[in-house]
Amino acid sequence: MSYRHHSHPTVSLWLFIMTGLIAIMILVGGATRLTDSGLSITEWRPITGAIPPLSQADWEEALELYRSTTEYQEQNRGMSMSEFQFIFWWEWGHRQLGRFLGLAFAVPLVFFWVRGDLSARLKPRLLGLFFLGGLQGAIGWWMVASGLVDRLDVSQYRLATHLGMAFILLGATFWTALNARYGAPPVRAGNHTRWFLVLWGLLFLQILMGALVAGIDAGRIFNTWPGMNGQLIPDGYLAGLPFHQAIFESHAAVQLQHRWMAYIVTIAVGVTAFMIYREPRVALKPFMVILPALVIAQVALGIAALLAVAPLGLSLAHQAGAVVLFVAIGAATWTARRAV
Repeated sequence: MSYRHHSHPTVSLWLFIMTGLIAIMILVGGATRLTDSGLSITEWRPITGAIPPLSQADWEEALELYRSTTEYQEQNRGMSMSEFQFIFWWEWGHRQLGRFLGLAFAVPLVFFWVRGDLSARLKPRLLGLFFLGGLQGAIGWWMVASGLVDRLDVSQYRLATHLGMAFILLGATFWTALNARYGAPPVRAGNHTRWFLVLWGLLFLQILMGALVAGIDAGRIFNTWPGMNGQLIPDGYLAGLPFHQAIFESHAAVQLQHRWMAYIVTIAVGVTAFMIYREPRVALKPFMVILPALVIAQVALGIAALLAVAPLGLSLAHQAGAVVLFVAIGAATWTARRAV
């Protein structure tokens, strides 16, 4: 058995490319949700589903299946074929990109493994990523299935699970790419590593809260800032629900929590920048500027999307900002872990 500590440089390049593809996948998934396209394909066929409808009869069959959904019956009744094809191609493209990601990971993995380009430390991590990728596909269908009967949209809980797993894959792949490029970290963690991990976790929690906002369209109400129609805590916060349920299902509560978590993350980033300022380690210094700049831009995009009642362009830009900020904090955490 090989106990090499470093992998071939091409391995890290491949993993950085996979990180970029996962980021693109997250944005395509966001566009699929924002265009209400996710329920347009009502079957999960991992292999044969790669072939889209090829004839008019195939398209009629696909539309007929969609007509059985609650979304069609209550929201899109009478939809034309061209309108159906628009949402179908978004969902088909999202699934097709998922298939491509699976192949783009599996084929090079086998190739590098057979050639002996992988270190012993890296092999189990790559197998873990491959397993998580397959699990993510199953979670995606589990999410879609929740919206096919008796609901206008998919479950916001399942949507948050699906998005959360996507960001876990993004972070884990990026971290593994950095390790493949620069080797194993030191035995002793650098100063403030736990703080950076907490900051990364806070942003992850904020992303899950954002998924709840998207899942119940909570961004289309209270489209004012800084107050919520002039109130700190808006009327209808509990919406007649028990508190433990309202924090996940009340439109007012979900939006309020997403707003305040944004402020908490912003303050935490400010504290982080001050800590870096006082740190002698040069490797961390760029993050003193990068992280505050990114979080301010992200907050600005969130406010702009809210005031404009969540249009597609601004909403996608806000989601892209979350991806960039998540990767940047991941890079800072990785650097803090190694800089001793």
